[in-house]
Order: sequence, then C-alpha cells, then structure tokens
Amino acid sequence: MTPLHRLLLRQIAATGPLTVAEYMAACLLHPRHGYYVAGTPLGRGGDFVTAPEISQMFGELLGLCLAQSWLDQGAPRPFALAELGPGRGTLMADMLRATRSIPGFHAAMRLHLVEASPTLRAAQDQALHEASPVWHDRADTLPDLPLFLVANEFFDALPVRQFLRDGSGWRERMVGAEGERLTFGLTDAAPLTALAHRLGDTETGGMVETCAPAEALAQHLGQRIADLGGTALIVDYGSRQSLGDTLQAVRRHRKEGPLDRPGQADLTAHVAFDPLIAAAPCAATPLTDQGVFLERLGITGRARALARGLDGAALDTHVAAHRRLTHPQEMGHLFKALAFYPDSAPPPPGLTP
Repeated sequence: MTPLHRLLLRQIAATGPLTVAEYMAACLLHPRHGYYVAGTPLGRGGDFVTAPEISQMFGELLGLCLAQSWLDQGAPRPFALAELGPGRGTLMADMLRATRSIPGFHAAMRLHLVEASPTLRAAQDQALHEASPVWHDRADTLPDLPLFLVANEFFDALPVRQFLRDGSGWRERMVGAEGERLTFGLTDAAPLTALAHRLGDTETGGMVETCAPAEALAQHLGQRIADLGGTALIVDYGSRQSLGDTLQAVRRHRKEGPLDRPGQADLTAHVAFDPLIAAAPCAATPLTDQGVFLERLGITGRARALARGLDGAALDTHVAAHRRLTHPQEMGHLFKALAFYPDSAPPPPGLTP
C-alpha cells in the first residue's frame, strides 16, 4: 500500500467517495506523494517515453513549425516561447537548437516553462540554462506577450470525470473503498445538462469523459492568442470526441490498474479535441494525425539526412524511431496535432486546412 493510498482511504472515510478527477489530481499532484512531485517519470529508466525522447527530429520539426508561425505573424518582438509540462527539457532543447539559425528568433524570445515538479524543474534548468527560463506553476501567469507555445502529452494528464449513460440520465463513476481496497462505484442516475448533447451518439452503458480543466486551459490560451497573437501547438493522443473508458495507469512501461498504486504510476486519459476547439476563441486548425503532420513538416527528409552518418545498431534505432513517430500502427494515428492561431494569420505549417 502506497503512502497516498493510506491518505486517500482516510479522506474517503471522512468525506465520502472521490470523483475520478479528484482521484487523478491527488495521484498526480499531491504536494508530497503526487506522481509528478515525488519522482522522475520520463525516459527509458522511468515509466514511459514521450516523442522527444524517441528522436531529436520531433522537437526540431516542432520548433521550426513555431518559428515559421512567428515569421508569418510579422516576427513580433519580444514574444514568449512557452512549453506546458516540459519533462526533462528535451523537446525544448531540440526546438532551440533547430531554430538557432532563424534570424532574430532567439533574440526576441523569452523562454517560459509551466512545470509543477521540482525534480523536473531541476532537470529542465540543466538542459535549458543558457536560455534563462522562467518557471510557472500555471499557464495563467505567463506574460502578456505574443505566445508561441507547445504542449506535448500535457492535456492527457489533466483530470477527467467519467459518466456512464443510464437511459436518459447519467451515473458518475466514483472512487470509494472496501476495507483497505480502493474500488470504483457509481452514483445514482440523474439528468445532466452538460451531457444532453451526448444522448444522440451514445447508448445505455456507454461512458463519456469530460475534462473541465482542459477546456478552461484551451479557452485561456485561445483568448491570449486572439488578443496578443501567437500559436499554441498541441500534440497528444485521443480523438475528436470522448467515448468509452480511456483512463489508464502506466508504471515501468507497463499498464496496470488505475487504483493499484496511487501516486506511483502515471495516470492519463485520451484527449477529446472537439471540446478544446469549441472552447478556444480563436482560429483552430483541422485535427491532424501526428504521422501526417510530421511528414508534411519533412521528417522523412530529415531522417534520411541524419541516417547518412549512421550504421549498424545506431541506424536500426534511428529507422525504428522514425517509424514509431509516424507509422499509423505506432504513434502516427493515435496521436494528433492541433494548433490555435489568430483569425488574421495563416495556419502553422503542416496543419493547413
């Protein structure tokens, strides 16, 4: 039993079952025992590997994508270059290296990172020290500047609530306890105005997930971009609409039960992108498969250029990385790319309608 498990049992005994969102928030961000606070989850020696850890090509292409958006919007000076959940700083380091040759880009940028984990902040400082990053606990404290932002596998970790359809009503999934074991349960069925529009595309027994923090963040980023300019580039796994139970826990690169090890496994859920688009008061690109997006940005040409100096196991690893990022049966289809941008500006490259 983890320390957070014991705390959650006491909380449930005192105040009753938790929503799935409350449970996720505690597991990931508890100030002492939260997953993102207490450990270093990323990398081969951690619990999961993200696209920037697979290949430098991912960060290079995303950096050039944002730099082209900056140029297309008149190269505003100064501007905020920001990342939500920067991990160990790998993605941003690759972005900065790739954009070094863009005239005026580095001189005009002010680097800002939104990160909750003290451990990961230390790793980011080591990787990005020369760029003088400024850290934030939340996105709403980013400076009032044109905002060119990347969020890779950030929205999937925002807490979701889960609702099971029961006739014309909905029963919310809750986390309770039986003895010392955490268990899932359901509330009584009741109408829910916020999900009335989902009665037409679900059946009894179907599950829908909602993520109010994601929609609020999309609204905030979209309003900043509408008011001040910029681009928010979001890459994550999911689909247009939520349907089904997508809550998952990953520990040491393997899936396990979401209630098994509170605070010691990563908890995520698929991103529903249509609600983000609806919440953002600015232009949005079509939702695009990650593989298609990266191919449009030229990943195959970049892969061939890098391959010229490789052979043996290094070449095999490089080829496998390209496939993993782009192939539909790997990350190429499940992962999507979406960008917010001003109504008056062209869309970012690779995401043209």
